[in-house]
Amino acid sequence: MRNPLYNGNFFVWIGFVVISGVLWFLPIAVLLFAAEYSLIVRYEEGVLESTFGREYLDYKHCTPRWVPEKPDEPAPGPHDWREAWKSELSTFLGYVVLTAAFVAKDLFLYRS
Repeated sequence: MRNPLYNGNFFVWIGFVVISGVLWFLPIAVLLFAAEYSLIVRYEEGVLESTFGREYLDYKHCTPRWVPEKPDEPAPGPHDWREAWKSELSTFLGYVVLTAAFVAKDLFLYRS
């Protein structure tokens, strides 16, 4: 798929709504996510098309935007997991802060 990070963000959004216990907000979160990321992806795809031209259009044609498909054969080349973790450190730290905020909320609300 072309947007694995955004798909992951969707599940994070949904996870935080579920963890917060405010389940009535779930459909609103889905709609907000769909609206925000549809605009972001359309903009980014326009930039990629103007930057890479035919090469990106060919990639776009054979790679689904949101729903993953199993590739016919594995992707060639090295995969550096250490670099991937390093590049996403701020994202993981954000998750830690949000999780700590939810835990602190529960401790504060249920302490009384």
